[in-house]
Amino acid sequence: MKRQKIIISTLVLNLFLMGNLFAQTPQFDRLKENFEQNRIFEADFSHLYKDAFTGEEQYSEGKIWIGKERYRIEGDLQTMVVDGEVSTVYDQSRNRVIISDYIEEEDDFAPSRMLQGVDESFEVSERSLQNGSAEITLTSDDPFTVFNTVTIFLNGEGNPEEIVAVDQAENELVTTFKNGNFTEESKDLFRVEVPADAELIDMRYDSE
Repeated sequence: MKRQKIIISTLVLNLFLMGNLFAQTPQFDRLKENFEQNRIFEADFSHLYKDAFTGEEQYSEGKIWIGKERYRIEGDLQTMVVDGEVSTVYDQSRNRVIISDYIEEEDDFAPSRMLQGVDESFEVSERSLQNGSAEITLTSDDPFTVFNTVTIFLNGEGNPEEIVAVDQAENELVTTFKNGNFTEESKDLFRVEVPADAELIDMRYDSE
């Protein structure tokens, strides 16, 4: 699992939580309300990263659960859970679990870094499509934002179906969601169950 590439879908979805930005966008308001009510967006996803310079493409897929401040991703024999403070990654192929403090400031794709200046630097528009679906577009000319444009497509029920993001280097990230819906949080969803014999690496106590 390419951690930074895959979690882009989750981090872009955190744009939905920026309440003051979307006063003129009713579909965003509807989406934000689901998160504010602590409901979980659950979906199968596929993610394609296109490198504008080399032409290289990286593809991944799996299952994702997104809450207001937490998320879980399963795919490529790995499970990753972030609860807002701690990141836990279980690598099934190596039977190894890595636990570390989750520090947004050190993560290039973290909401705190990606959304710096969003309220001042991004223009947000919403366009209604057929069957009640919608297209949300965020654009910025600020050279310090991670993305130039982010386009989110919502279906008629207001659930995300696709996110297309273009960064400053013109790399494109396309995340597609299938069978997406909002559900109530189930017990232990944001915990990682690992075998008793798994190797444990706890980076929280790393002196470096």
